[in-house]
Amino acid sequence: MKRATKDELIQGLVDARDKVMQAAQALALEQQGVVFLGLWSAKDVLAHLAGWDDTNRRAVQEILAGQRPSFWQHQDRDWKSYNALLVVRYRRDEWAELLALLAQTHRALIDYLQTIPAECYVAQRAIGRLLRTEAKDEAEHARQIEEFRQRLA
Repeated sequence: MKRATKDELIQGLVDARDKVMQAAQALALEQQGVVFLGLWSAKDVLAHLAGWDDTNRRAVQEILAGQRPSFWQHQDRDWKSYNALLVVRYRRDEWAELLALLAQTHRALIDYLQTIPAECYVAQRAIGRLLRTEAKDEAEHARQIEEFRQRLA
């Protein structure tokens, strides 16, 4: 049961990121920087996700240390301010560089999650909530990117 929970959570993140990467890689060059989601282009969405990879890795470390994740100090409506900060910090103008960053931050998150004993995923339910929320957010962004691509096709 414990191992299944860990595997399910990690696989959910991997599957969601695969969908994001497929949608992003299908974009034409001229679509990559076009704003389509509020103030965000696909580059901004990907930067946001890279930032949350690092944020979530830190948050899991903090949860395991018995602390409240530090990103909560930035909470506002829809995490607007924190997301804006992440976009500024992680955005790259070069598409290939941005995709490489996104792969690197995700790999670091997954590698770290693999080191955590399975029983921690059950004992610390906040970890599961955090990771399920991230997978759901990524699936939504994959859908948004794909719909944008199809609208312009």
